[in-house]
Amino acid sequence: MKKQVELMAPAGSFESLRAAIQAGANSVYFGVDQLNMRVRSSNTFTINDIPEITAICKFNGIKSYIAVNTILYNHDITIMKCIVDASKKHGVDAVIASDPAVLKYAKTVGIPVHISTQANISNIQSVDFFSEYADVMVLARELSLKQVETIIHDIKRQNITGPSGNLVGVEIFIHGALCMAISGKCYLSLHSDFASANRGACIQNCRHKYLVTDKETGTEFEVDNEYIMSAKDLCTIDFLDQLIDSGVALLKIEGRGRSADYVYTVTRCYREAINACQNGTFNAGLVEGWKTRLATVYNRGFWDGYYLGRKMGEWSNDYGSKATRKKIYIGRGLRYFNKAAVGEFLMETQSLSTGNEILITGPSTGVIQTVVKEIRVNDTPQDTVKKGETFSIALSSAIHPSDRLYKLVDA
Repeated sequence: MKKQVELMAPAGSFESLRAAIQAGANSVYFGVDQLNMRVRSSNTFTINDIPEITAICKFNGIKSYIAVNTILYNHDITIMKCIVDASKKHGVDAVIASDPAVLKYAKTVGIPVHISTQANISNIQSVDFFSEYADVMVLARELSLKQVETIIHDIKRQNITGPSGNLVGVEIFIHGALCMAISGKCYLSLHSDFASANRGACIQNCRHKYLVTDKETGTEFEVDNEYIMSAKDLCTIDFLDQLIDSGVALLKIEGRGRSADYVYTVTRCYREAINACQNGTFNAGLVEGWKTRLATVYNRGFWDGYYLGRKMGEWSNDYGSKATRKKIYIGRGLRYFNKAAVGEFLMETQSLSTGNEILITGPSTGVIQTVVKEIRVNDTPQDTVKKGETFSIALSSAIHPSDRLYKLVDA
C-alpha cells in the first residue's frame, strides 16, 4: 500500500464545490473578493459565502482552504484581516498565502497556513525559513521530480517542523494551466494594461498570437504554428505513482476559473488513479483511459511539466481549448419529482433526443452526467424534444430549479 495523500480540487463556484465533493476530493481551495489569484477569471465568492462553503465542506467530511495569495498593497491590509478573521471564525482549515503580511497575521490569529506557489520555494533553506509560519508548502512548479524528492528527504533528515510540531508537508500541482513565468510571477499584463497578474487580474497576454517586426525595414512576420508563450496544460497522471512515491502530502489540481464539469472529470480521474496507486492496480491501460477522459474537458493540450526533466517548449499551437467534447446549452431545470425519480426541464434552444449524452450543473446539484434513455412530454414517450417544450427524463439524482442543461457532443 502506498502512502495516503490528499487530493485537493479547485472551487471557483458552488457548482464546482459540489462537483469536487461528488468526484472524491479530500479538500478544496477557493478565493473571495479581490485578494486571490483568480479574481478575474472565476465567479469569485465573497466573504459572506465563507460560512456556507465551510458548512458544505464539513458536512461532507472534506477540508477547505482559502487563497489569499496575491501581493498586498497598504489599502488591502484591512480587507485581508477581515478575510482571515472570517476564515478563522467559520473553520476554514488553512490560508494559502505568500505575502509576509498574510503570514504574520494568520500566525497572530492562529489559523494554519499553506505557503503558496507564488513564494517560489525551490530549496530546503526556503522551507526552513517558512516553517516558522506554515505546516504545508507548495513547491515551485519549475522543480523536477528529483528535486522534489530531495527536498522531502531533507525535511525529514533535518526534522523541519511547522507551527503544529509536525514535519512540514509538501504540496505540488498535478494538473491544469501552467504560466510561462516563474511560479506565475508575470508582469506582461501589468505592462500592457496596468492589470497585475500578481493581484489576480491577468489578461493572459501569453495566450495571444504575435507579429515580429523588423525595426529597420518595418517588415512584419507572423509567428505561425505556435502560441510562443502559451504553455500546454500540466498532466501528471502517467507518472502519478512516482509523485506519490516521492513523499508528497498533497496533490493539487489547478482550475478555479474553469467549469464544474472540468472540476468533476479531472478530480474523478485523479481520485481513481490515486486509489489505483494505493491498491496496486495502477497500470498503462488505466492511464490511457483516464487521459481520454481528461481530454474531453477544457485543456490546451497536455505535457508533463518539468517533473521529468523536460525543457520548456511544449507550446500550444491553437487558441483556446483542445477538448475532444463540447457542451451545448439547451435548457434549464424546473423541478424534481422524488418518488418518480424524474427531472422536469424547459427546452430553450436546440433539440434533445434519446441516446444523447447530457450534462446538468447547478449550485446545489453540482454535476450530473448521463445518457438520455427516455423522454416524456405530457407523460407521453417521444424520441425528440424541441425548443419551447417542457419535458421530463429519469434521473437518479435530484435537480433544482434553474439548473443548466447541456447536450454533450464531439468537438
